[in-house]
Amino acid sequence: MNKKTKIYCTLLAVVIAPTAYAAEQDVVELDEVIVTAPMQDKVSESAIPVTVLSDEELRLKVGHSIGETLKNELGITSQSFGAGVGTPVIRGQSGPRVRVLNNGIGSNDVSAISPDHATSVEPLLAERIEVLRGPASLLYGSGAIGGVVNVIDNRIPSNLPGRSLGGALEQRFDSVSDETSTVLKVEGGKSNLAYHLDGFYRDRNNLDIGGSAIDVNAAQATDRALNVIQNTYGYINSSSAHAISGSAGVSLIGDPGFAGISINRLENNYGIAPDGSGGELTRIDLKQSKYDFKSELKNPFNYAESLRLKLGYNDYQHTEIPDGVEASFFTNKSYESRLEFTHNPFGIFHGLIGFQAIASDFSAIDKSTNEVIVPQTQTNSYGIFAVESFNIGAFNSQLGIRVENTTLDPEGFSSLSYTPVSASASSLWKLNDSNSLNLALTRSQRAPQVQELLANGYHDATRSYEIGDVNLREETSYNLDLGYKFKSDWLRAQLDLFHNWSGDYIYQQRNGQFIDNAVVVQSSQADATFMGYESKLIFPLLQNRLGLVELTLFSDFTRGQFVSGADVPRMPPLRFGFQLDHIQEEWNTNLRLTRGEDQTHAGDNDTPTTGYMLLSLATQYQILDVHGADVMVFAKANNLLNENIRNSTSYLRNFAPEAGRGAEIGFRVNY
Repeated sequence: MNKKTKIYCTLLAVVIAPTAYAAEQDVVELDEVIVTAPMQDKVSESAIPVTVLSDEELRLKVGHSIGETLKNELGITSQSFGAGVGTPVIRGQSGPRVRVLNNGIGSNDVSAISPDHATSVEPLLAERIEVLRGPASLLYGSGAIGGVVNVIDNRIPSNLPGRSLGGALEQRFDSVSDETSTVLKVEGGKSNLAYHLDGFYRDRNNLDIGGSAIDVNAAQATDRALNVIQNTYGYINSSSAHAISGSAGVSLIGDPGFAGISINRLENNYGIAPDGSGGELTRIDLKQSKYDFKSELKNPFNYAESLRLKLGYNDYQHTEIPDGVEASFFTNKSYESRLEFTHNPFGIFHGLIGFQAIASDFSAIDKSTNEVIVPQTQTNSYGIFAVESFNIGAFNSQLGIRVENTTLDPEGFSSLSYTPVSASASSLWKLNDSNSLNLALTRSQRAPQVQELLANGYHDATRSYEIGDVNLREETSYNLDLGYKFKSDWLRAQLDLFHNWSGDYIYQQRNGQFIDNAVVVQSSQADATFMGYESKLIFPLLQNRLGLVELTLFSDFTRGQFVSGADVPRMPPLRFGFQLDHIQEEWNTNLRLTRGEDQTHAGDNDTPTTGYMLLSLATQYQILDVHGADVMVFAKANNLLNENIRNSTSYLRNFAPEAGRGAEIGFRVNY
């Protein structure tokens, strides 16, 4: 019996064991508060779909990227670019249409600019992840048409902890890439001072997969000149990675509020899957330093409930290194500030107004040739926004508006200016204690981003020649979201329907042409529509001395199509499946089966993907108060059927399948 077989057998034994020791269990479902929402609404009172991961559920779902962590949530998938990258895709929208925040302020890396760029926000350090769609996203940017992902890690403490010294230690091992990761957090406080220290280290080898790395026929369908002479089986070559990060934060906290600062340093080095031609192997070396300030004053003056200020400076760079030679070099230095004023209720209205400013200095060059990929560009964006909530009878409603001005000053080009205007309205109708309906209408505008406008050069990691279009116009989206929720002792149900009309939709797609043997990726614009749904049914099957057993049936679907009849590229497939959960005191176990259908609507000059069955098994056990510490042990078996899954939202789907069969084990100690 080899090492991995022993791990799988041990994992199965650990997962099955809890049912032998089951006892009486009462489950209390708490109504969580959405920190990212305008007035920190409750989940049950939200008129838009909301996803919240925290505590034990988050620890069990954490992956090596934000996309990997969220990919099993309704309406969310991951835009993988090999094992090193995983950015979230919400309802088919990705890149600049999904804003990733860290503690309510933008990550301001370059992950939204190109699919090969990893996000600098680390889920291993997260204490909570919130995903908002619809009107609430207007607070954080007009371009967040898909939604907002806020990763909260308490880097700047806002409340005094209960002890002077506390923290957590987490250790993980994943057999699918022999990955080890370690997380350490130390925090505490005394008098009016609170502090926070954290860090993580990750190291992994090549990723195991369930078949051949390269789908030769599909790869040659988009590049007829490609001659595949090297095609690994069972693993992806050059997919190893290592990352290290450290943070420190301190806050002064008192009755009037708090003020704090933090600093973070991240270094991440990861490989890009090769194309099998025997050519160069590319790695990306990413470095970022981030400095943040956050403060809040409670009841600072008459009619004011709170005044919040957030400031951030980010110094980001990454170098793409083919065969040890530094080539494409991306750098982004950015400032972001947010000021939010929440007023006391005026009659039925309760809301906030705010101001946001973002300034960035971005450039991309090829170090080996000194050729410019994207000219150095100074971008300044200023936005004002307001959100008002009000209740009338059984209706809980919200109105929002945001106006921005964005100016780009590229070196060697004339200035470009845009004024996106966005507005939203939503309402939740509580029919009775069991039934509720919600409706949201949103108009969002997005200014084109720098690479969509100005790219003109070879990009090593994507192995493409990228061409922007300086004549791109603002993208305008009208979204309708209709939802229904039902809750009783025998069933909990949720259904969300959405339809998005997007005018002048900006997209990047292969145009079938080649420059110096590199496929051309062109920025273009066309009217498009997106429609789909998210649904789940939860049935409590059993609750007795053996614990609680629940069955969840789920499904989600997104269809993106241009008005011309062509398909929007890189859309997720129809997904459906079930999950069985067993909860018994300190034990929590689940079995999940997901069916992903064929994605035949691949878009021009792209290839379809076949369906898959994804079976996973997970468990966790908590040991409370061990000499003052709480211990959680967890284990997961992923892709038990060892399917070779091609991700339809990935640019590299023909070269880098998703992870094969693997087992992950770990523990976390909170003290």
